[in-house]
Amino acid sequence: MKYTLLSFLLLCISACGVAQSYSTKSKKAIKLFEEGLELPRTIDPKTGLPNYRGAIAKFEQAIDKDPNFLEAHMLAGEFYEQFREYDKAIFHFKEAIRINPNHMAGGSTYYYLANLLAKEAKYDESLKYLQTFFTYRQANPQLIAEGRKLEADCHFAIEAMKNPVNYDPQNLGPGVNTENPEYFPTITVDGKTLLFTRRIPDSRVRGPIAQQEDFFVSELEKNRWGTAKPMPNNVNTINNEGAPTMGPDGRSLVFVACPDASGVNYGENRTGKGSCDLFYTKRLGRTWTNPVNLPGGINSRNWETQPSLSADGKTLYFIRGIYGQGSRRSSDIYRSTLQANGQWGPAEKLSDVINTPFEEESVLIHPDGKTLYFASRGHQGMGGLDLFMSRMDQDGNWTRPVNLGYPINTSADENSLLVDATGEIAFFASNREGGYGDLDIYYFTMPEHLRPIKTLYFEGLVFDAETKDPVPGQFQLIDLETGKEVVFAEADEVTGEFMVSLPINKQYALNVSHPGYAFYSSNFDMKSENGLETVQRNVPMVPLRSSLPTVLENVFFDLSKATLRPESFVELNKLVEFLNQNKSIRIEIGGHTDTRGNADNNLALSQARAKSVYDFLTAKGIHPDRLEYKGYGQTMPVISDEEIAALPAEKQEAAHQKNRRTEYKILN
Repeated sequence: MKYTLLSFLLLCISACGVAQSYSTKSKKAIKLFEEGLELPRTIDPKTGLPNYRGAIAKFEQAIDKDPNFLEAHMLAGEFYEQFREYDKAIFHFKEAIRINPNHMAGGSTYYYLANLLAKEAKYDESLKYLQTFFTYRQANPQLIAEGRKLEADCHFAIEAMKNPVNYDPQNLGPGVNTENPEYFPTITVDGKTLLFTRRIPDSRVRGPIAQQEDFFVSELEKNRWGTAKPMPNNVNTINNEGAPTMGPDGRSLVFVACPDASGVNYGENRTGKGSCDLFYTKRLGRTWTNPVNLPGGINSRNWETQPSLSADGKTLYFIRGIYGQGSRRSSDIYRSTLQANGQWGPAEKLSDVINTPFEEESVLIHPDGKTLYFASRGHQGMGGLDLFMSRMDQDGNWTRPVNLGYPINTSADENSLLVDATGEIAFFASNREGGYGDLDIYYFTMPEHLRPIKTLYFEGLVFDAETKDPVPGQFQLIDLETGKEVVFAEADEVTGEFMVSLPINKQYALNVSHPGYAFYSSNFDMKSENGLETVQRNVPMVPLRSSLPTVLENVFFDLSKATLRPESFVELNKLVEFLNQNKSIRIEIGGHTDTRGNADNNLALSQARAKSVYDFLTAKGIHPDRLEYKGYGQTMPVISDEEIAALPAEKQEAAHQKNRRTEYKILN
């Protein structure tokens, strides 16, 4: 925005009563103009807001009295721009230039007009006025810099419109969209639950506009989004709640809550740190806990909003706005990491590769953990807020952002982008024609070159192996190739259910633990072949009182040898941790082979492998008195030869692998 309304009003008001300072001699025009200057000090009875519309009407009447009344054209253009009626603002600025091409010593009206023309996608005409603006020697240096950026944006936009990307947005339908505005969608990794913000009328809200923002949830039913239902009243309040981000399983929610007009009241049982803050709630079974101010170093006296939670639940991206003199001055993307004590660490601003001196908004970290989508005015685009994508490289640095292209981006502002776990479908909010009213939520197929790494979801149930009761186990997923933890989460305290997203084409180790139970381990490949959409794995937890064995599925040996492979160490260290936490427990380590080969050789190999695990544990400080080891050879298969022979040939090797295993069982 050029100069503020207040500054221009002060300029005009200072001239009141001095007819010679106006460009017109018409007393009637001056009288109407000065009446218009006073109207913003009053309240419009229709809207309850300062009466700028009434002022515009007076300026237009003044122009009718004298079409060459420059000051009336300028202020009418300014006010129309505030209402985003750009075509009318353009007309009045062009008229001001016609009346006196040099009425502003620095030629700034040419820049402001060029900016408005770009908003209307009239890029060639915008460039023409920019070139005139650049000829003014007294031009404001800041406007020159902004003009050079606008010039580059215009050239970019012209080329982008010549090379459009495939784009066919579809409305989500009446289950989600209404005559009210719907925006800021978020979705679970299975793509079946959509949560979004809706602005609704509410007679409880004091003030001229009796509206507020609440959360609504829609479930996918036979490929149609069902009628959205509001979140419970301990989450939705009379105040504004908005811009949510869900954990991958839909059981945790971070959102924005703002105080009322007092600036301190965030709602019942809620406290804030100033302006809009991020809050957290968690679903236990079917019940959402009372939201709490996000603990740690994220919230401040500034404006925090539009959070995006990583799939592992450990990193939160969000927007922080820095205020100055009563208005938001800038907004940037920040990131915080969850600490071991459950507190969020200090907020860190992303590098200048992502953030610019202009606004950044609407950040989204995809479930792949490496692809960032966001809106920005600062990177080269179509002129307004454009959507961009950046990928994290192997060193953890962000690559140069890529504009999503036209017509995903236009001369208008685009934001509120959501990309599903597969990376194929994107959601956004728009007030385009043909909707149900105001902002609606749409979806489109993301062009392939803009897609993230595809992720699938891994789900299951943690339960007691004997009683079958749900267990709220903590589970850890590890990339076996790198040994790095990918996800650390916990099953639902009430149902034992869990769901997380994982990048495809990797092999993962799963470890699950809970007090009173032997820790569980498993491994699996997250492949995308044959239309696979999910991996399901139920987790039976063996109570410490039980003598049932637990398989160490992530312990690996070299072929026909007893040498532990390095990828076994993650799991064996978990076993060390388990034994250190349960110092009264003694265990037996058992080695098993399949039924192929010589029985005596198999027995010796199983004994040697069990001894290798024993040696690892004692080397880590576990006292030998707490350990026994034994080789069982091929005597205790979990799948018989007859059952294996009945399987398809391609599945028989995996069955033999299940018989080749290392176990531990509790002896006391």
